[in-house]
Amino acid sequence: MNQQSSESILKIGLPKGSLQDSTVNLFARAGYHIRIPSRSYFPEIDESSMSCVMFRAQEMSRYVEDGVVDLGITGHDWVIENGSDVHEVIEMLYSRATTRPARWVLAVPAESEIHKPEDLEGGIISTELVKTTQRYFSERNIDVKVEFSWGATEVKARLVSGIVDVTETGSSLRANNLRVIDEILTSTTRLIANHDAWNDPAKRDKIESLALLLRGALEARHQVGLKMNIPRDRLETILEMLPAERSPTVNELVESDWAAVEVIVEDRVERELVPQLHKAGATGIISYPLNKVIH
Repeated sequence: MNQQSSESILKIGLPKGSLQDSTVNLFARAGYHIRIPSRSYFPEIDESSMSCVMFRAQEMSRYVEDGVVDLGITGHDWVIENGSDVHEVIEMLYSRATTRPARWVLAVPAESEIHKPEDLEGGIISTELVKTTQRYFSERNIDVKVEFSWGATEVKARLVSGIVDVTETGSSLRANNLRVIDEILTSTTRLIANHDAWNDPAKRDKIESLALLLRGALEARHQVGLKMNIPRDRLETILEMLPAERSPTVNELVESDWAAVEVIVEDRVERELVPQLHKAGATGIISYPLNKVIH
């Protein structure tokens, strides 16, 4: 009985490092509260049918493929780099900085005479993404030596011929006065599953339920709910002001000459919309954050 119970637990790999805090926050908005004891690699989750362990994102896909964990969160770039055979459950557009894809770029010092990949023939490239970089140059028949970098790769750009490094905003490249000459790979965070776990009906059901809630939490991240009271004689005018893609809920109030309206909008829309709604006659306007939006 204990062995069967242990085998039914969904083992989840959580990323340690830059994605750690945002992942814990995402799970909380999905309804799962995770606590990470000091210096522990085994977070506690408030769900008895799940267990967690932390790995670096760079190695996550290997552990998922080997079945050490059933499910893991990592970047598409590391799945490609490791050549891992895993099932991709969902794409998760979140990171510590932006929702934009991460870009692995080939870069050189701004003052360098190198302007295209072919100019790097016979040179040395420093990167964490060794196999992918080697494949990039091999496909172009450019002979370079690719060396593994233990971080701070931008600093090495003036010590070797060029670097392949990851960027989301480009701020670090600009700060180090580097120039991009090509893009190697774009990547977003993915929820990936071991094939055996995905093909197990009980575990697949848990994975799909978790994925639904995580996707809902991601969907809600940049949206808010709006509630307001509107005079009946202003209702049609105000409804026309609301985003066309969102169908508002309109409820009757005890006072027949008033209606209550509720709608979900993007947060960047809300900051412009609320003052306009108030000017148009809406009162009692309430704005509230959303944990999940399930379509």
